[in-house]
Amino acid sequence: MSQAAIAERYARAIFELAQEGGQLGPVSEQLRSFAEVLTGSAELRAALQSPVLAEASRDALVKDVGASLGLSPVALNAVRLIAHRRRLAAMAEIASLLTSLADEKAGVLRATVTSAKPLPEDYYQKLSQELEKRTQRKIVLDRQQDPSLIAGVVTRIGDHTIDGSVKGRLAALERQLLAST
Repeated sequence: MSQAAIAERYARAIFELAQEGGQLGPVSEQLRSFAEVLTGSAELRAALQSPVLAEASRDALVKDVGASLGLSPVALNAVRLIAHRRRLAAMAEIASLLTSLADEKAGVLRATVTSAKPLPEDYYQKLSQELEKRTQRKIVLDRQQDPSLIAGVVTRIGDHTIDGSVKGRLAALERQLLAST
């Protein structure tokens, strides 16, 4: 079975459990946090995916990480099951799919806003309000920074990109100049 199919099955099962318990938002965020920790720590990944680590030790390690992240019982049991079935390699994709399912259920769109430097909070609020007007849905902004943009902002909502960066404008100008020669 492919990694995507595995991730989708687990994400849908966790979605159903969390929704039944009325904990869909928190469980989604908690699994995303666990996935980020797992992705960010090569040592943790190696330990949890090691075939020589005893099952009881793996479970204890998952419980410790879960406790440090403040995972709810539903989220912790989901991670424990995923670890027990040796599917932690799909954890990031499971968390991503679960977040998408939770967002869809809540009528939320995620937009990624990338800027060269941190922007004032009121800018993000105005941008969020404007995007909500245009999409007729609640917008959650994920903020990122990329100094190579020079200045301006690149906003991505799903497959749509709005490039208002200096880097983007310079690239467009370059294409125009090359096309005219």
